Amino acid sequence: MFAHLIEVFKYREAARLLTLRELQVRYSNSVLGVVWSLLYPLALTLFFSLAFTLVFPSNIPNYPVFFLAALLPWNFFSLAVVSGAGAILNNSPLVNRVRFPRELLPLAVVSANAINYLIALIPLALLMLVFGVPFTPALFWLPVLLAVQFGFVLGLVLALSALNVFLRDVQQIVEVLMLPLFFLTPIVYSYSNSPVSASLQQLALIANPMAGLVTQYRRIIYSGLAPDWPLLGITALEALVALLAGLFIFNRLSPYFADEL
Repeated sequence: MFAHLIEVFKYREAARLLTLRELQVRYSNSVLGVVWSLLYPLALTLFFSLAFTLVFPSNIPNYPVFFLAALLPWNFFSLAVVSGAGAILNNSPLVNRVRFPRELLPLAVVSANAINYLIALIPLALLMLVFGVPFTPALFWLPVLLAVQFGFVLGLVLALSALNVFLRDVQQIVEVLMLPLFFLTPIVYSYSNSPVSASLQQLALIANPMAGLVTQYRRIIYSGLAPDWPLLGITALEALVALLAGLFIFNRLSPYFADEL
């Protein structure tokens, strides 16, 4: 496994080019291009803010910031996992004709979505200014959360992209699961404002790593507090397990990609 990681590092320039290609392909036929990375989360924020302030009042102060602080990491997760599941299958000509570490393809998808996430932080910063949500020193922990999420998402994408070569329904199954998982993750609501007991809340945060990550993002951006260290430690451990499992599954299946493609 470590030999594979060293080889991936040697091909870091190829990883950069593949990431740029992912970004170019995503916006190649779009008039607004990368601006969609800004408009899409803002449109969803407007819709849910109207719904949860006028139709179903939630009494959460500065709801647009509350919502967007959780939506952006969720978008990074969902878009990377859904598109990353097809990373090998969608690049079958490249896999069959060019020698390079196959891990670069899932890595490029996750990296491209991480860049989109960073771009999408711009409208979040603007909303914070509009609603008077302060920029606190807790924001310096943002790279730590991003690193944990990157590892978690990469592990999932490595495993799913490899399995999708042999079981072509994997990507469709992932797409179907995203909607219920969205509502099981505290994005439009907060566990602290729900009638669920504290013990069940902790169980939900541990069972769903994205719930833990979203809660941590909201804690440092919206509330201006340092991360919840015990929860962050558990989530980081889950991310490490996901990454190692993804690498293991990918390395076991990758020698047989050419036969299936």
